[in-house]
Amino acid sequence: MKENSLEIKKTGTTTVGIVCKNAVVLAAEKKSTLGYLVASKESEKILPLDDHIAMTIAGVSGDAQALARYLRAEFKLYETMHKRKISVKGAATLLSNILQSSKYFPYFVQLIIGGVDSKGPHIYSLDAVGGIEEEKKFTSTGSGSPIAYGVLEDQYKDNMSVEEAKELAKRAIKAAIERDIGSGGKAIDIAVITKEGIEIFTEKI
Repeated sequence: MKENSLEIKKTGTTTVGIVCKNAVVLAAEKKSTLGYLVASKESEKILPLDDHIAMTIAGVSGDAQALARYLRAEFKLYETMHKRKISVKGAATLLSNILQSSKYFPYFVQLIIGGVDSKGPHIYSLDAVGGIEEEKKFTSTGSGSPIAYGVLEDQYKDNMSVEEAKELAKRAIKAAIERDIGSGGKAIDIAVITKEGIEIFTEKI
């Protein structure tokens, strides 16, 4: 019985992060599941944390949303104390430390932190217990990530423009939606992060 109850709580999603020329592109589909129920077709899986950093979420939405609230508060405190914005690496390290400190009662999440700072564009992937990796080109999370990775590995190229990265992110997400039962919805959210700020678009599919 216990094994079956754990099985039904598995959820799916697909998110993507891409480093391109002077920017980061994040993308996610919008389907949210609760066991065998499609709980929402309009879930928001890209959460802005500051005007230069955003996070994609896969896993338990409540855990991810709580982490986003903590991070926004910590970023404001950092800016107040240091008179400057936190770096993307600093943000990812802070999140890693929060996750590691809670490993005995973990947040059930898989996350991508992406942003642009004085050192350029960066993306980091993090697991539920604080494992952190900087990804120099692209990354993907969620149940549809193996399918998305196939597209990204085949079509990514260095120094892509923002438009090229957006198109690649859409292709990767669409491929996952076609073949991963946990990914879906009727639209894809795409965030473009540059030194000017964050723009989030929703494109129907």
